[in-house]
Amino acid sequence: MNSSSAEGKRRQRFDSLVTVFHQDMYRFAAWLCRDKAIAEDVVQEALLRAWKSLDSLRDDAAAKHWLLTIVRRENARYFERRRLETVDIDNLTASQAALLAETPNEEIDDLREAIFGLDDDYREPLVLQVLMGYSTSEIAEMMGLKQGAVLTRLHRARHKLMDSNAEQ
Repeated sequence: MNSSSAEGKRRQRFDSLVTVFHQDMYRFAAWLCRDKAIAEDVVQEALLRAWKSLDSLRDDAAAKHWLLTIVRRENARYFERRRLETVDIDNLTASQAALLAETPNEEIDDLREAIFGLDDDYREPLVLQVLMGYSTSEIAEMMGLKQGAVLTRLHRARHKLMDSNAEQ
């Protein structure tokens, strides 16, 4: 097989995986980093890393897990290497100020705020289970934890959410 044919098959494989899992990657990144623009950057970096290491993915059935693990690691790398810019809300542009004036859905906003308020150790397994549909054993493997530790974190995350809901 010539190299252009092999490269074409590699690209086709990558494109098919990205088409299926891009939305999951973005949704997971957005929940991890709490910012849509940063989530887009994280996903782009994750896609680049996935392309470079595509040959290490032996079974396409494991692609979702593989890609989300890359997103998780890229999110950590993003925050390790960047100092985030702060914004003075008294000096917002007109478009930024308009975003603050939007009518929110208070219940959804309250839930998002409560989830975002969780420590990373609790938020990440909760998002993986509830939004991404992973089992506790899969989460344990992804996070490098024992299944019991994942169960404890999920239990504590739910209790923290209930406590924050009771306070409101």
